[in-house]
Amino acid sequence: MGSLSGFFQRPVLAASAVAIASVSADCCEKLRPSKSPDACSSLEQSNPCSSSYSSSHLLNDINSSWVSRITTSKLAELSFITGIRVPIPNAQIPIPNTNNFNYSLVSSSPVLLNIYQSADLTKKSAKPAAYPYSFPSQPLDVSYRWHLPDPKAVNVSGVSSDSSSAKSKTVVVLLGWLGAKQKHLNRYAEWYSSRGFHVITFTFPMSEVFSYKVGGKAEKDVELLVDHLSEWLEEEHGKNLVFHTFSNTGWLTYGVILEKFQKMDSALTGRIRGCIVDSAPVAVPDPQVFASGFSAAFLKKNSVATKGSVIKPDADLTVGTRTSIEVKPALTEAALLLVLEKFFGVVLNHPPINRRLTDVMSVLSSEQPSCPQLYIYSSADKVIPSDSVESFIEKQRKSGHKVRSCNFVSTPHVDHFRNDPKLYSSQLTHFLEDCVLTSCKESS
Repeated sequence: MGSLSGFFQRPVLAASAVAIASVSADCCEKLRPSKSPDACSSLEQSNPCSSSYSSSHLLNDINSSWVSRITTSKLAELSFITGIRVPIPNAQIPIPNTNNFNYSLVSSSPVLLNIYQSADLTKKSAKPAAYPYSFPSQPLDVSYRWHLPDPKAVNVSGVSSDSSSAKSKTVVVLLGWLGAKQKHLNRYAEWYSSRGFHVITFTFPMSEVFSYKVGGKAEKDVELLVDHLSEWLEEEHGKNLVFHTFSNTGWLTYGVILEKFQKMDSALTGRIRGCIVDSAPVAVPDPQVFASGFSAAFLKKNSVATKGSVIKPDADLTVGTRTSIEVKPALTEAALLLVLEKFFGVVLNHPPINRRLTDVMSVLSSEQPSCPQLYIYSSADKVIPSDSVESFIEKQRKSGHKVRSCNFVSTPHVDHFRNDPKLYSSQLTHFLEDCVLTSCKESS
């Protein structure tokens, strides 16, 4: 298949497009915000918030934009490249042997790691912190943390002692998004613990994602979590689990956990009483989705993924309609997206990685436990297209699963709680009381 060094020796050169675009009136015209009204239709009649809003896809925008016509050979001709203060890696990256099942995503190809560490996309001094589970039986370097219920916790239902008992025997497992740290999940952990639930927060340090290989440290960390959960469930009859996942990273982690539960003891999946999916899924190995996710993790608050959509002030808003101004990515981010999309176009087709992702996504698509599901998403999500979420929801319903959903319409990726805490809390509360706690009490 040849070498990838042709475009990976200059992974940041795409960012130089900003110099051309800054003086190009044509590019400026193409980057002007445009209106994209959302049409709404009901996804679930029993839930007034379970509405779907069709919107223009970010992925189509990227494909049809001028950025998609940028080629590495054209960028290489730009004479001002040497003026950019970005470390340019000089690496030869051969296509790995397809028979090597332990091929590492980035450890054998440090170019993507160089992108993450350079160009001021992130602070060089910032290192992902691992928060160990504090019980002495666990090693100190695990990446999950236990949060005990607040002694002054209030009932979700307000009065039911049965609910309090069910919550005390339930652990909510929060599975973080790409680049999330423990501190980012504290808001969610506090919400659950203040209502009487045990909580475990699990995150992947970015270093583990970069060095990912099938059966490597990232999956061993998941195994540690699975072993601990299974031990906890076996301690006492009537204990239950609820999973709350964020973005495709958290959702895929949930799939790995389900897979390991099934291999250990199929009865373990029966102890899962509910699953909340925030800002996911896309159930195929899509290079554009992976590129968008990594770009958001690199750029953090500077990414368009954090912006959501802007409602036009003078727009006539009627029930079921929205007039909004679409937020376009900055030129540097658009160029980074292009480079990452090319990278993942190769990586995701590497047989061991493609096979692993396909296996996990198959479990999530066709082997979900029978517990209720809640999907929280947004038409304004720049990482996970809303139509992918809605398509998956319909497939789950056709498979006989009890599914609720809520489209937040204008909130950005994995930021629905911060932007609309009242609606988010309401959705969680109703889902827990109507579906999860009822099931927990029946099983006790």
